[in-house]
Amino acid sequence: MRLFSKISGIFLLLLFVGCSNGAKIVELPNGDIQEETSSITELPHFLDDKDEHMQTLYLAAAQHQELLEHIPCYCGCGESAGHESNLHCFIGDSTDQAVTWDDHSTRCGLCLETAAESIILQNDGKTVQEIRSYIDEKYGEGFPDPTPTPKVS
Repeated sequence: MRLFSKISGIFLLLLFVGCSNGAKIVELPNGDIQEETSSITELPHFLDDKDEHMQTLYLAAAQHQELLEHIPCYCGCGESAGHESNLHCFIGDSTDQAVTWDDHSTRCGLCLETAAESIILQNDGKTVQEIRSYIDEKYGEGFPDPTPTPKVS
C-alpha cells in the first residue's frame, strides 16, 4: 500500500508541476493553479476554455497591476489563499521576463467584479484612493474580511 501511495504522489506531482510547452504549472494547497508564461501578453493555458471576456479581464489585470495591488478583495481569499490584494486573484508574481498567473478568479465572480470595477473607475479618471474607498464601502459589510492590502499613502 505504501508503494501505491508513493506512486500516486509522484503521478500527482508530475501532473500538477508539469511542463507542457515549457509552462510551469503548480497546484497550490488551497486548490488554486498557478501557471508561468513569458510575458503579460501570453495567457496561461487554464484560460484556453474560458470565454473571451474572462481572458480580456485577465489581460487587463496584468496591465493594471499597480492599481490592483492596492485594491483589497472581499471574497475570503486573504484567509483561504493568502492573497494580499485583488491582484493576487489573477497574478501570483510577475517580472520583466515572466508572469505567474493564478486561476483563482476563474472560479470567483467577486474577484472578477472587483477588478473590472476598479479598472473601469481608473479609466474614468478616479484615483487609486477613490477606487479603494469605493470598493471598501461597497463590499465592507456582508462579505468576508478583505485581503490585508495596505492603503495607499
